[in-house]
Amino acid sequence: MATHDLHDQRTVFGHPIGLTNLFGVELWERFSFYGMLTILGYYLYYSVTDGGLGLPQTTATGIVGAYGGLVYLSTVLGGWVADRLLGMERTVFYGGVVVMLGHIALAILPGLAGVGAGLVLVALGSGALKANASSLLGTLYAKGDPRADGGFTLFYLGINLGAFIGPLITGLLQTRIGFHYGFGAAAIGMALGLIQYVVFR
Repeated sequence: MATHDLHDQRTVFGHPIGLTNLFGVELWERFSFYGMLTILGYYLYYSVTDGGLGLPQTTATGIVGAYGGLVYLSTVLGGWVADRLLGMERTVFYGGVVVMLGHIALAILPGLAGVGAGLVLVALGSGALKANASSLLGTLYAKGDPRADGGFTLFYLGINLGAFIGPLITGLLQTRIGFHYGFGAAAIGMALGLIQYVVFR
């Protein structure tokens, strides 16, 4: 028969194996997102001698706020791209690639050029990922499947773990060896998420 019984799918702890993949990619995306966001404001207004850009604090906080708004606005674009161009799965993958490129720009490009390029890329990539990862998770469960609530709970656990660990690691790197190492850790985190996504896709 061409149709497949849901009970014949590979599972992990009773859930579709795809949940493991989405759990991991969202964990690393949130790790990179919140890890970078934690040190971004300090990077903008710390003095040049302290490794920052020396912007006025009000300007720095305004940039961080505008960036946060851009991330959520870009989810509309991410949803459109998935619906009209690439589909959810590829949009999640390419969104992760764009996020990683943004963190690399922050890590290696100096001054406001790196900040501008990095933040735009991270915002666009995060919007694509945010808009589609949870929707993609929903496709793993049939309508009325009692496992779905537990699956979404585990998915959000991955998000919260990434959001918790990311700032700890990037903040530690920033204080010990410099801002660009913190941004680099965010890029490495997203790269790990992408590798895992491709391997278990």
